[in-house]
Amino acid sequence: MTPITRLTNTTYDELTLGLSASIEKRLTMDDIRLFAVMTGDVNPVSLDAKFASSSRFHDIVAHGMWGGALISAVLGTELPGAGTVYHQQMLNFIAPVRIGDVLKVTVTVREKRADAQVVFECDVVNQAGEQVLSGEAIVIAPTEKIESEVVELPDVLLNERRHLTHLFSRCQAYRPLRVAVVHPCDEVSLTGALEARAQGLIEPILIGPEAKIRAVADALDLSLQGVEIQSVAHSHAACERAVTLCQTDAVESVMKGSLHTDELMGALLAKQAGLRTDRRVSHVFVFDVPTYPRPLLITDAAINITPDLTAKRDIIQNAIELAHALQIEMPKVAILSAVETVTPAIPSTLDAAALCTMALRGQITGGILDGPLAFDNAVSEAAAKIKGIQSEVAGQADILVTPDLESGNMLAKQLEYLGHGEGSGIVLGLRLPIILTSRADDATSRLASCALAVLLSAHQRGL
Repeated sequence: MTPITRLTNTTYDELTLGLSASIEKRLTMDDIRLFAVMTGDVNPVSLDAKFASSSRFHDIVAHGMWGGALISAVLGTELPGAGTVYHQQMLNFIAPVRIGDVLKVTVTVREKRADAQVVFECDVVNQAGEQVLSGEAIVIAPTEKIESEVVELPDVLLNERRHLTHLFSRCQAYRPLRVAVVHPCDEVSLTGALEARAQGLIEPILIGPEAKIRAVADALDLSLQGVEIQSVAHSHAACERAVTLCQTDAVESVMKGSLHTDELMGALLAKQAGLRTDRRVSHVFVFDVPTYPRPLLITDAAINITPDLTAKRDIIQNAIELAHALQIEMPKVAILSAVETVTPAIPSTLDAAALCTMALRGQITGGILDGPLAFDNAVSEAAAKIKGIQSEVAGQADILVTPDLESGNMLAKQLEYLGHGEGSGIVLGLRLPIILTSRADDATSRLASCALAVLLSAHQRGL
């Protein structure tokens, strides 16, 4: 549909029999979802691909009245145009409308009546010329000439969390993970652990001062029935107990509660804990961003402040392992910098070039690397094309590797607070995954972080 910048109309006196007007509109899945949100019509034949495949149409089809709404658009903006009032509508639904169909909607003056009433014949055909809708509309036409600027409509962002839904769905195939929840002595950490238990993601062992934990639960009216609590005096002791549980394989993951990240990670990374592997420990965010067509992994935004080349190699390998657990078979890894050319004045571009060479030599495996790439080139095929970048990764990145913790953390927070992204996070490189959440994370983010641990643990066990 061509955007209208200015509205005019055809008055009742100016309308003549046979006068017509048309618009064209291509149906997208977003159109269907928006119509469902607006009307509350959640018929699965229009929204659920699996259900729709077994219907008489064998595919998703538009709501019938979506075509009717397009007729209203012609009458209100084209003919008669501004000032038109709907009076009556009769429609015949002839054929389904599928995603990708381009509809031509035409209204034609058939009869003029008293009191400015006008009868329009309505006809809707698809790109093959097949009629999908017909009928008539009766309107009260405007009697005065109207010219006005079009009111600017807001952008509408569909925030559906498709990737998170898939994440949770996959977890249903696995048993709950035994998780040591360290010092869950505030609302967000205790609620997050218990909600993850209720969703069948984890079987938590709460470690901390039992009186504090129960006081929080009582204040929030949360049940601790059937939940194991190991009482210790303070957060330091909780970290030590969690390490012991990890050493004895009594738990399969650790989840941060209401304590500082440095305190928890310091205990887990201590040499005497024996939990480290031969790979550098790093953090990976997994974002579901409504404007991006795939899950987006960002690393490292929480652990390594200024990683050197060797650390970046491990950071990338950790992220690739998580991508594999998320069923991304050959993840595309964009190594970010401020520019897309190797420039000695910008050290991150030199690291990017070296890391790509390391991948070619088998020092990094399981993914496709490219860099340096600026952020726009990594996530936008259009931006990459404008700059003449030919790459398997550009515009299609699954993993974004940032130069340092500061840039990674800022990128993640921007996606969350300005890009409407929902993030989850996990620490890799130890013998078991660490569920690392922020005090500002919402319930969905905490559940998604637990789901990451479930899938990663299953992947590491070969399931």
